[in-house]
Amino acid sequence: MPGAREEVLCGTLTVYENRETRTGRTIDLNVVVLPALEPGGAKEAPLFPLDGGPGVAATHAAGFYAGEGKKYRRRRDVVLVDQRGTGKSNGLAAPAGTKTPQQFLTEMYPVAYVQELRASLEPRADLTQYTTSIAMDDLNDVRAWLGYEQIDLAGLSYGTSAALVYMRQHPTRVRAAVLMGVAPTDLKMPSHHARAAQRALELLLDDCSGDSACHGAFPELRREWEELLARLEREPARVEYSPPDQSGAVTVEIGRDIFAEKLRSTMYSTAGARQIPLIIHHAARATLGRF
Repeated sequence: MPGAREEVLCGTLTVYENRETRTGRTIDLNVVVLPALEPGGAKEAPLFPLDGGPGVAATHAAGFYAGEGKKYRRRRDVVLVDQRGTGKSNGLAAPAGTKTPQQFLTEMYPVAYVQELRASLEPRADLTQYTTSIAMDDLNDVRAWLGYEQIDLAGLSYGTSAALVYMRQHPTRVRAAVLMGVAPTDLKMPSHHARAAQRALELLLDDCSGDSACHGAFPELRREWEELLARLEREPARVEYSPPDQSGAVTVEIGRDIFAEKLRSTMYSTAGARQIPLIIHHAARATLGRF
């Protein structure tokens, strides 16, 4: 198992793609179990981590639970299940290909791209069957298959929504759950992204204004931000970019919406958020190299 330098238990559980009709195409759910470390004795309920996205394959975390995350396995198994449509559970990933630097600076879901992607996936998947509620019934099948009466859930981002759905559908099978960065089940991503990002940025600008060191370094940060957006709205910035593969410098365009979206994703981490004042300051002076 990549990243796991120890023996782990790997297997697949076959389920119907259409759980209601129980006919037609099947899916082999990819399952990895990292056993509890303490031999013998009564074990605690196994931990089923539910990752974010949606789209992240849970089994990619095997290296973590075999390394620095071993402490979570002292008296419990850790069970990683690639949700249907992710990883090796009939992963519905975009076809492999080479993206140009400019293609990384486009809107999040270009309509034409989404249409092409759907057309490429429909021959091998009924996309109506890859919902959270169906996937959580899969997860319960894995629980029963492995012989666990109750499980613990750990959800991150989208994984919290999945955990809430599992608890709603199989309440007696959950001993405890930890939800980090809760995404309510009625949340329609990414419809809230712009409003939430605006609020986060306003708070960040206020924090900088109230911090003597930050305000001293960037006394006109809010004005610079507003003028920068207005300038990028009028005309995208043209920036020379040198790819890591040393294939040669290329010129890319960065418009207002793309700049704002990339800044939003940068705010996902504290370390990234700390860079925002400097990024805005340099970008306001037509220097987007740091961006």
